[in-house]
Amino acid sequence: MRRIRVRLQYLIRRARKLRPGNLVEFARTVQRVSKAPLPVIIADMLWCSVRYDMAFRDYAVWDIRLLNARERKTWMTHPKSFRITKMYNTPEGRSKLEDKRRFAREYADLLGRETIDLRDVDDAQLAAFLSRHPRVLAKPNEGHGGGGIELHEVGPDVDPARFRAEVTAQGQTVLDEFIVQHPEMSALYPDAVNTVRLITFLDKDDRVHLLAAVLRIGNGDVIDNFASGGMFTMLDDEGVALYPGVDKNSNVYREHPVTGTPIVGFRVPLYSEVLDLVAALARRTPEAPYAGWDIAITANGPVVIEGNHNSSVFQPKPSASGVRTGLLPVYQAAVGF
Repeated sequence: MRRIRVRLQYLIRRARKLRPGNLVEFARTVQRVSKAPLPVIIADMLWCSVRYDMAFRDYAVWDIRLLNARERKTWMTHPKSFRITKMYNTPEGRSKLEDKRRFAREYADLLGRETIDLRDVDDAQLAAFLSRHPRVLAKPNEGHGGGGIELHEVGPDVDPARFRAEVTAQGQTVLDEFIVQHPEMSALYPDAVNTVRLITFLDKDDRVHLLAAVLRIGNGDVIDNFASGGMFTMLDDEGVALYPGVDKNSNVYREHPVTGTPIVGFRVPLYSEVLDLVAALARRTPEAPYAGWDIAITANGPVVIEGNHNSSVFQPKPSASGVRTGLLPVYQAAVGF
């Protein structure tokens, strides 16, 4: 009954927020890979929304128009992911991951980086932090998708009180040292910290199931988020990129457009250490068994960026990968829904 209630509540919210302009925008994106008339695409999007519990963005990103009914049934979707979050992740778990101040305290021994909250330090401590880290990322305490993050470069004569006033005026209270990524990750794209997202589920027997392994690559911004123009590809069990990168507009990149580095076959360095770190993070978070972990790789090892209690869904894009089945069976085997 609870699952049915959660699904109905979600469908009601989606119906209330339905914007025709948004629907048309996604339908036009679909036309990049399908020559079907716009009304046909829109009708199919609406049908899939109900039949397969599929968001419009899911339909566009996963090239659902190209798939038959049997193939469509295999796709994990954001509404399904939302329901897993609601079913398994407790308010305590969501707070533990979403509150950056709390996250930095509770996972301090695993982070691999220095971070401070301006509410916890005086100007002398802030000045010392900035002297150790002349490049810092300022973040809001609670943010999503890379929103509200700014890179600051400070000199030795920085006024800590003035710096504090400037960033807090932007709603930013958390400062992270700027991560210098592994040279091999920088060769992929140097102007953003390219990260790995591993989506995990911790079952009742303390087993960590890896649902999806994703390489996220920057492209024109200092962050690698999909929403900010970045791209992604899927990784195999050894941390090797399986397919070309794709962005939110369904552009496909066999090589990075800035660096020319091949994406297919790119090997994430220190990947076994990444897997060990994520397993430790997952086991420390039983209150949120379903989570997405963002990890950067430095020359000294992996570094934790954040944990997401409401992770986005990542799967191979059919038009880029040739793969026509999604990861729903993987999720079902681990989660049991």
